Amino acid sequence: MQIQPFGVEQWMNHYETRCRLNLAETCCDSITVAELLDITGVGRGYLDELLAMKLTYGEIEGSERLRTAIASLYDDQALTNTLVTHGTIGANHLVYLSLISAGDHVVSVVPSYQQHTAIPESIGATVTQVPLREERGWILDLDELAAAITPGTKLVTLTNPNNPTGALLGREELAAIAAMCDVVGAWLLADEVYRGIDQYGRGTTASAADLYERGISTASMSKAFSLAGLRLGWIVGPASLLKDIVIHRDYNTISVGMIDDALAALALENAEAILGRNRELVRRNLETLSTWVDGEDRISWTRPSGGTITLLRYEAEMSSRGFCVGLVEGVGSVMLTPGSALGMEGHVRIGYANAPEALVAGLPLISSYMDGLG
Repeated sequence: MQIQPFGVEQWMNHYETRCRLNLAETCCDSITVAELLDITGVGRGYLDELLAMKLTYGEIEGSERLRTAIASLYDDQALTNTLVTHGTIGANHLVYLSLISAGDHVVSVVPSYQQHTAIPESIGATVTQVPLREERGWILDLDELAAAITPGTKLVTLTNPNNPTGALLGREELAAIAAMCDVVGAWLLADEVYRGIDQYGRGTTASAADLYERGISTASMSKAFSLAGLRLGWIVGPASLLKDIVIHRDYNTISVGMIDDALAALALENAEAILGRNRELVRRNLETLSTWVDGEDRISWTRPSGGTITLLRYEAEMSSRGFCVGLVEGVGSVMLTPGSALGMEGHVRIGYANAPEALVAGLPLISSYMDGLG
């Protein structure tokens, strides 16, 4: 099976351990095990439970404790509607392997995480891309999406909040998309890895799995929960679908690590404490970023509504990769993600959920770098 190189991941793999200030980071500022124990209130005594843990295979589909905690993040889901995976990346891959065959039709809202076009294409599906447009403020044109969905469409897929623009689909828009899918019997896959840290209100928008009988939601501990090191994600959807997915999962997962499972369960049982910390972080940091953009006449954007990342349009006569290489290999060693890795040339992607001091230090260095470009 041939598949396109993963542009974003190759860029991150090359530079993220070599830069001084990583403003390409997509996760909320990561926490230590000690911080997790403090935030959740269990204290260091919880370590005794881990010390006594026998490191055998865990429960194959994820522990009941963890799956119950995952279900609690949704309005209308139960333990039987959840399946634990190796990150959202593993969750998405399993959905495509289970649902899509050669010749199927997939509709993908782009820009997006590259999985959502490259994997179905590698399987032999026809992928119709429906673009978010900068002139619309990255807001999805529902009429354009409806026109792309045909009687033969098998799956519609999107990221919400959107990666990389930070645009957000609310309950009404998601319900409208679900209705379009229902007309033709299509599945709806929503990659919701950034869900829970929106810029407005309670910070958590509706989930596709709660709004549609063929809705599938994927997410993980990485972005909104500051625990990417656990490498743990999940699929939420109809129990009948999960039974089919388990067949594929047996070939590449068996179980996740028992310590990962236990720490993820602890975190999700205290989800509001972690999400509260991270909502405050992304909202404060976005104000810092917004102030910088307002004062930087060579940068323009559409302010994001959710997630941890957004696109910046820059004014310089050079490719986005050239712009980012010069920045990360220069004196300041500041890392952004080139838009070319996302199919969005002329832009760079910036993360604003890292430690506040990194953003404060890095933004002036980007300005200084652009000064040197002339």
